[in-house]
Amino acid sequence: MKRFALATVSTLAVAAGSSVLAEPEAEVLHWWTSGGEAKSVAVLQEEFASNGGTWTDMPVAGGGGDAAMTALRARVLSGNAPTAVQLKGPAIQEWYEEGVLADISGVAEAEGWAEVLPASIAGHMKCEGTWCAAPVNVHRVDWIWANADVLAANGIEMPTTWDEFNAAAVKLMDAGVIPLAHGGQSWQDATVFEAVLLGIGGPEFYQKALVDLDPEALTSDTMVQVFDQMRTMRGFVDENFSGRDWNLATAMVMNGEAAFQIMGDWAKGEFLAAGKTPGEDFLCASTPGDGYLYNVDSFAMFSVDGDDKKAGQELLAKLIVAPNFQKVFNLNKGSIPARTDVALDDFDICANLSAEEMGSTSAAGSLLPSYAHGMALRGSQSGAITDVVTAHFNSDMSSADAVQQLADAVANSY
Repeated sequence: MKRFALATVSTLAVAAGSSVLAEPEAEVLHWWTSGGEAKSVAVLQEEFASNGGTWTDMPVAGGGGDAAMTALRARVLSGNAPTAVQLKGPAIQEWYEEGVLADISGVAEAEGWAEVLPASIAGHMKCEGTWCAAPVNVHRVDWIWANADVLAANGIEMPTTWDEFNAAAVKLMDAGVIPLAHGGQSWQDATVFEAVLLGIGGPEFYQKALVDLDPEALTSDTMVQVFDQMRTMRGFVDENFSGRDWNLATAMVMNGEAAFQIMGDWAKGEFLAAGKTPGEDFLCASTPGDGYLYNVDSFAMFSVDGDDKKAGQELLAKLIVAPNFQKVFNLNKGSIPARTDVALDDFDICANLSAEEMGSTSAAGSLLPSYAHGMALRGSQSGAITDVVTAHFNSDMSSADAVQQLADAVANSY
């Protein structure tokens, strides 16, 4: 029997021919436990309840989701998987390969997901052609944030090339301002690295190097140039960067101690929470170069027994991608809707710029998955790359040596 989308709970029977109605139930495992994130997921809980559903919350603290994945594996191994789990990128495919994900194609087709989601993002939500996950949002990763007053005081425009960035940084250093606010954590190093690589090599090179792991791209002269720029960037960071959390680096830009930060659009949430106005107090632009690096939060649906749970799964999938939740959630989260038909009148100028460029890069084939944030590669491959990037950034390793280590690390990661 073909699955169908849920309009209300009263439309769903326990089984064909049964007069008893299934009440949707959903146990949802996620790691949205901080203030803004918890507020965002509460929106989904409220919508689920208003449609007759019973929500069991299973939050597992830890921003990267490692603790949540440990909890998930224990549940799956015990034969008691949650209804829905916050997953993203290749992790979705890995769980599908273990045979534990449900098919929600009926909901996706009834709701027309293929018509409202960018093709590359929809691809992450499919498992061998069937829909197995629902996208919540799109975070852009390759942003550069700036203190508007600091730039104005030093006669600096937002850089559009890496040469312009370097020239601005030297000028800022001469004025006693830290050019680049950065936290010495491996994922932050990786975030800067992939933005630099996209800007220097372009979208096609990014695809070959950080998605396809093409050996020629990994050992190319272009990759040497990328590490050369990373070495230059290291000179623009203050001496106390080691171990600094990303939000503390954002605060350095906010208070004028530093001029720039390269970070995903969750940094915007810090500015907004502090009462700062985009375009006035702080500036946003894509990092130099073409393309768009995305990080998509999503929920994968796990195979469950019982008509109540299956009803809950389908209702949850429908609500996640529905326009209302996409709007309200992303206004809280700082990201933009995954679906392209949501009105952005209530979103700020940075979000509107992000949505506009998501559309143009999707059409141009340069809407690309972030390797640093788990969208492009499986864990062993991305970890191998990040280890080399961080080792280079924190030493005097030459670019040529870094390129060789990168190629060797990737080759040994399979």
